[in-house]
Amino acid sequence: MLAVKGLSVTLGGQQIVHPLDFSIQDGDWMMLIGPNGAGKSTLLNALAQGLAYQGSITFDGRDVRHMKARERARSMALLSQRHGVGYAFTAEEVIRLGRYAQTGFLRGESGEDERHVQEAAQLCGLQNILHQSVLTLSGGELQRVFLAQVFAQNPRLLLLDEPANHLDLPFQRQIFELISGWLRTPGRAVISVVHDLSLARRYGKTALLLNRGHVAAQGAATDVLGRDALRVVYGMDVHAWMRELLRGWEEA
Repeated sequence: MLAVKGLSVTLGGQQIVHPLDFSIQDGDWMMLIGPNGAGKSTLLNALAQGLAYQGSITFDGRDVRHMKARERARSMALLSQRHGVGYAFTAEEVIRLGRYAQTGFLRGESGEDERHVQEAAQLCGLQNILHQSVLTLSGGELQRVFLAQVFAQNPRLLLLDEPANHLDLPFQRQIFELISGWLRTPGRAVISVVHDLSLARRYGKTALLLNRGHVAAQGAATDVLGRDALRVVYGMDVHAWMRELLRGWEEA
């Protein structure tokens, strides 16, 4: 589905992401992991064409740079960490913006557009707040609204930057289960930045471990999250720390 070759990103004269290669297949959920400043969000934004980069990104064999915006919208969608909401749009209006990415503002909505909007709202459990202003929503509700927006866009590849950032445990679980359910439809894939290594191990099929813009490990998630690679990147025995935390729950 997606092939990345020699991709690097330089910002302000500093190389943030050093040349790297990877590919994504149908059904993959790739976790981008690593410490703060590793280049994860920068890489994700470059994939979404939000940043200039060197190297190549192809989707189904086509250079993404040469795709029209509408074609890219059918291929991939980005869910950012932060959502700027300055207007009292309803939740439904925000979700509908996901369809405009494909159809544009000049074309009237079709029955297919309506179906995608309603299916996305139902999948994210938003039917009861569709007509509520997003300015009145909790952080978890707002995150689900923007997740529904990218679902409504109906891309084949989701690019997610910390999809459960700052959410409490029930919402973390809900968001990751929603994404997992979305991924069960054939022909789809996900790339997500995740800081919580437990979530990365639980849901990731593949993983890319970054350290200061360099690839420290990549491959199957269980292999990438191995003890030695994590020790080098994080400067601590992550496995021992996780087991120590687990013991506290077991003893309780």
